[in-house]
Amino acid sequence: QVQVVESGGGLVQPGGSLTLSCTASGLIFGDYAMAWFRQAPGKEREGVSCISYTSGGKEYIDSVKGRFTISRDNAKKTLVLQMNRLQPEDAAVYYCAVQHYSLCSGSWWRDAKYWGQGTQVTVSS
Repeated sequence: QVQVVESGGGLVQPGGSLTLSCTASGLIFGDYAMAWFRQAPGKEREGVSCISYTSGGKEYIDSVKGRFTISRDNAKKTLVLQMNRLQPEDAAVYYCAVQHYSLCSGSWWRDAKYWGQGTQVTVSS
């Protein structure tokens, strides 16, 4: 049984930072690309960032480039999203997701194979 669990969400002021973490069990973590998605109230879910199985490929949506950094540690089966200079528009439930393939496909932002339950990120003064 695959389990994907996020942690690290919370309340932060605009301009602040948060680090999200994710662990995945029940699968060979190092075989899959991993991604972060988010969904704000009233908005569609969007892919935020993707990292290939060896960390050799990373993708980011334009709105987070230069502010967010995705990384992974296959030995620890852990995915991390470092979020800096957070803005109110970054507030959302963030989901960790196991991708279908080992690389970030051209449509990585559309869907995923397995999902975590989500962690809330609130950006407010």
